[in-house]
Amino acid sequence: MMNFDLSEEQVLLRNTVRSFVDKEIMPYISEWDSKGHFEPAIMKRLADLGLMGVCIPEAYGGSGMDYNSLAIVCEELERGDTAFRTAVSVHTGLNSMTLLQWGSEEQKQKYLAPQAKGEKIGAFGLTEPGAGSDVAALASTAVKNGDHYVLNGQKTWISLCDVADHFIVFAYTDKSKKHHGISAFIVERTMPGFSSKAIKGKFGIRAGNTGEIFFDHMKIPKENLLGEEGEGFKIAMSALDNGRFTVAAGACGLIMASLEASVKYCHERQTFGKEIGRHQLVQQMIANMEAGLQMSRLLVYKAGELKNKGKRNTRETSLAKWQACDFANKAADDAVQIHGAYGYSDEYPVARYLRNSKAPVIYEGTREIHKVMQAEYVLGYRADKQLNQMLPAWPFEMESVVPQ
Repeated sequence: MMNFDLSEEQVLLRNTVRSFVDKEIMPYISEWDSKGHFEPAIMKRLADLGLMGVCIPEAYGGSGMDYNSLAIVCEELERGDTAFRTAVSVHTGLNSMTLLQWGSEEQKQKYLAPQAKGEKIGAFGLTEPGAGSDVAALASTAVKNGDHYVLNGQKTWISLCDVADHFIVFAYTDKSKKHHGISAFIVERTMPGFSSKAIKGKFGIRAGNTGEIFFDHMKIPKENLLGEEGEGFKIAMSALDNGRFTVAAGACGLIMASLEASVKYCHERQTFGKEIGRHQLVQQMIANMEAGLQMSRLLVYKAGELKNKGKRNTRETSLAKWQACDFANKAADDAVQIHGAYGYSDEYPVARYLRNSKAPVIYEGTREIHKVMQAEYVLGYRADKQLNQMLPAWPFEMESVVPQ
């Protein structure tokens, strides 16, 4: 039986993150967004609150909370701005949770522990100029040479490209085996041959750091191979289960932000002698936002509960990501409509919400990819097999800690 009531610990967590967002993001985000400025101090403050490793076991420096607690953090952060939810999604969802699932004990101690504490920042390098949804089209290569691999190639649309200390990067070790020849590596920024470059002029998520990373004859110690050679595709897909979960949770926050802004404006603005909230077509948009928020949360929490039990959740997470991001995009669009001409300006936050809402519909599996996945599940063309190595079920052996 599934219980959707938040625990006292989760309520405290939500209140903690909401207070943080209201005090440290909301007053400054409009300026950061307009200047295209990523504020690194936010990451430090999140680390101080124990939120950079919220669902990582205490043995590795995390807070030891469950996976739905991670969802709560992502929802509340995106209520402030998508840029900071994205940072946590990449650092925790795509990188740290992948290290927890696939890393050796030595790798966990060296890379996961400092990331969970927020001492180091993690990122993820899969997408390339010619390889997005088609992962097998990767051009990056890693050639084994004695006690190391030589990595060449580039990745694009990499969040935290100029900020992260560690990257999980995917490259071919045997192109003849197609996706079975892809391997995963832990790359450090300080390794010779690494460089990065931010992408400017983005449509949305302007307060986030996004760009390209390059590998020019980088020597990667063989100890930095994540998993086994040829397991990269499997590792990437499991990482996306985690990343998509955080994206879906964050989308709930954007719906919530759109709803809060719209409700406030509905009470402030009058037309034809009454508050615009009294007009039924405006009420219809408000009702759709509320429905989208509640349905999206249910889908997210269902996927999170499967994660808590250590069960495969690709199908459920895909559905949550698709639906929540679509609901968020529509909620932001309706919020602009409710604000009328003012919604088209920077005077109100809803234009930023609309710009930010588009990227999650595209990244970590486009809307179209998720539609195909869901149809193939229903038609019986796709069936998940249990991964050789799943995320550990929660609760962990360690007692969980509430951020102070």
